[in-house]
Amino acid sequence: MRRLLLLLCAATACRDAAEARDLVNRAPQADQYRAGMSDAGATHVRTIIGFNDPESVRYDPQQDVFFVSNTAGLGSARDANGYIVRISAARMDSADVFVRSGANGVTLHAPKGLALQGDTLWVTDIDVVRGFNRFTGQPVGTIDFSAFSPVQLNDIATGPDGMRVTDTGIHMVYEGNVHTGPDKVFAIDAGRRVRVVIQDSSLHLPNGITWDDATKRWIVVAFDRHAGEVWVLPSAGDTSRTVLRRGKGQLDGVEALPNGKLLFSSWADSAIHVLEGTRDTPIIRQVHEPADIGVDTRRGRVLIPLAVIGHVQVWDLGPAWTGRR
Repeated sequence: MRRLLLLLCAATACRDAAEARDLVNRAPQADQYRAGMSDAGATHVRTIIGFNDPESVRYDPQQDVFFVSNTAGLGSARDANGYIVRISAARMDSADVFVRSGANGVTLHAPKGLALQGDTLWVTDIDVVRGFNRFTGQPVGTIDFSAFSPVQLNDIATGPDGMRVTDTGIHMVYEGNVHTGPDKVFAIDAGRRVRVVIQDSSLHLPNGITWDDATKRWIVVAFDRHAGEVWVLPSAGDTSRTVLRRGKGQLDGVEALPNGKLLFSSWADSAIHVLEGTRDTPIIRQVHEPADIGVDTRRGRVLIPLAVIGHVQVWDLGPAWTGRR
C-alpha cells in the first residue's frame, strides 16, 4: 500500500497559499514510512509525512476533510510560525495550507487543539483561542484569556452548552515541559464569555478534552507522567471528579466514539487505547508520542499526529471498536 509524502512548507517559508498547494500537488509518493502495530483489529491505512510539529487533528464531516494544526516550533514560543493544514479525507493526496501566520493579518504562534462550532474552526494558541471560517480560513475572532493568566491552553472541544478548554499548566520550552500550574479547565459560552470550571493541583495536567454524547458528560485526560487519569469534568462550582481510569501517564488526546467507548492516546506506552467502562485496551501500539488524535466518523478511522517525526498516521479502527460493518 502506498504511503503519501506531503512536502508541506513551514508557514514562514511559503510566499502564499497557492505556492503551498502547488508543493502539495507535486508531492512524490513514498512506501517506506510505516510505524505502529495492532493485534486488536485496527489496520494501518496511510502515513502522511512532511508536517512541522503536528499537534492536533480535527475531522470536518460536512466537508469530508481533516484539519491538522502545526506548532512549527516550541509549544510556548511566540514566534508566529504556526499554521493549519486541510487535507481531503477521501483523497489524502489533496491538501493545502488552510491558515498560516502572516496571511490575512493572522498571527499563529503554536496552534494546538482544534474544534468545530457552526461555521467556525477554533484553535488554541498559548493564551488565546482563535477562530477561522471553516470553509475559507478567514479569521472571524479571537477570545482572550489574559484575565485568567493561562499558562498553556491546550485542547478545546464543543458540546451542547458551549466549549471547554484545558490549561495544562506547562511551559513547553527547549529544556522540556516545565510544569508551573495552576491547572484549569475553562468554559466558553455562546456569547464568547470565559469562566473557570475547575482549578486544582489534583487535575494532573489536563490535556485532551471531549464531549461524550452517549453519556452526556465532558471527558478529560491527564498528561501527568505519574497519573494517567481519564476523568469526568464536574459541573461548575464542584471540585469532585469521577476518575474512570488510572494507569500509565502522559495521556494527550481523547475522543468519544459513537458507541460510547472512549479513545485516547498515551505517550507513556506509545499507544492508542480504547476505554469501555473500566476495560482499558491498547489497540494500536508503537506509535511514538501520539498527540491530539481525531476521528474520521464517516470511515471509522483514527488520525494520529506524531509531532516529533512530523507524521500523521491514519488507521482503520475496525468494527470491533466502532460498531461499523
